[in-house]
Amino acid sequence: MKNDIHDLALLLDSRVRLILVETWEESRVLEAIGMLAIKRAQTWYTWNHVEGLRRLGFGSDLDASEETADPDKALERIRRDNQPSLYVLCDLHPFLDSPRVVRQLKMLAMNHDESAPTVLLVSHALTLPPELRRLASRLSLSMPSAEQLMAIVREEAAKWSEQNQGKRVRTDNQTLEQVVRNLRGTTYAEARQLARKLIHDDGAITRDDLPVLNHAKFGLLGMNGVLSFEYETAHFSEVGGLRSLKSWLNERQQTFTAGVGIDVPKGLLLVGVQGAGKSLAAKSVAGVWGLPLLRLDFACLYDKYIGETEKNLREALQLADTMESCVLWIDEIEKGLAPDTGESGVSRRLLGTLLTWMAERKSRVFLVATANDVSQLPPELIRKGRIDEMFFVDLPGEDVRADIFAIHLTRRELPVEAFDLPALAATSEGFSGAEIEQAVVSAVYAAAARQEPLRTEDLVDTLCSTSPLSVVMAERIDALRAWAQGRAVMAD
Repeated sequence: MKNDIHDLALLLDSRVRLILVETWEESRVLEAIGMLAIKRAQTWYTWNHVEGLRRLGFGSDLDASEETADPDKALERIRRDNQPSLYVLCDLHPFLDSPRVVRQLKMLAMNHDESAPTVLLVSHALTLPPELRRLASRLSLSMPSAEQLMAIVREEAAKWSEQNQGKRVRTDNQTLEQVVRNLRGTTYAEARQLARKLIHDDGAITRDDLPVLNHAKFGLLGMNGVLSFEYETAHFSEVGGLRSLKSWLNERQQTFTAGVGIDVPKGLLLVGVQGAGKSLAAKSVAGVWGLPLLRLDFACLYDKYIGETEKNLREALQLADTMESCVLWIDEIEKGLAPDTGESGVSRRLLGTLLTWMAERKSRVFLVATANDVSQLPPELIRKGRIDEMFFVDLPGEDVRADIFAIHLTRRELPVEAFDLPALAATSEGFSGAEIEQAVVSAVYAAAARQEPLRTEDLVDTLCSTSPLSVVMAERIDALRAWAQGRAVMAD
């Protein structure tokens, strides 16, 4: 609050007569202005379309017979004020298409006399007409720091204890610190609301609450459309192989999640064979690091109007920045950035917007992009500095295929020890992880239809009755492997 009051005082001292405050915390803005007005012995008023102008604090009362709910009449009243009063107009944005309202605001903004009033426009979103933009200044409210977020959580825990006969809220320091990190990017009121929801559910803050917290935060910030929240994230125990990738991520987990040092990891690109586990690995990064996972869908970005597609991408990236710390997953990125067949140049402009964000962002958003067709990837996308590393995900080896069979059998509550995993791994030569899973699914269906338990022989028969992608598309996969040699780090 002190920083907000200080910044507002600087604007008033510089005689800026039109100040914009975009925020969802209207009450917090009014509180800050009230404290400043009292400190400076300054008269201040509020306005909204329901109640009109109202005086707060000291100063002369308004004429009770004067109708000021209409914005045009309220601005006429403000222009007649020959005192350096503060006028806080809440939710004036629906009326900014009125020429009279715009003109009156312009006249107020151009009056730099010492005795002229100052107008503050407060709303969740403010887009000024062109004639006002250079006459106004914007004030951004400070966001709560980690210490303040921790204090909010502790305050809500203390309130819960008072209401529950002194019981203590169950948690541990590591989980509490992760909750505070995940609350970053929320306002004071939003952080308090989220903390209260976590605690009042069961009187505990555990790691199981993190996905719930992230989902609720996503909803509060109004993220929808091109960005989606992936509620179900995977764990690396669900991913067979990829030892080099797992080691690389483990080395960087503490640096990213704790925000230690200046070289915060930016992201990685996963290229390779379809069905080899790239998407599952992307989900696992968020699951292991305990971070929210956002998915950017390029198909939803495109708009028929010129410039709207690039705007959609900019807004999506800004929302991801607000959601920090998080993992941003772009699946099959080459499809969204493929060269244009026409002359619109949309994909080139999308690429430029994405590259600028990748290189210059300061937020802790870890980008995980996946690609199948590397020939469609622009070279600018994969240079170091924009991503940290490019991994090639190949078809699983024999030992990894045995692990994948064990994972999928366990997931379906089948006794792993009852199956000959080495025989299954040998039979599934050339199969991807996705193809192995589908073989298990198909065999389970067949066994259920016969009303018999699933056997190793059933799985072998299913594997032998289908041709994997490595056989059907052998030439393309061989070319992909040849391209990856010396260009990408092997994920296994």
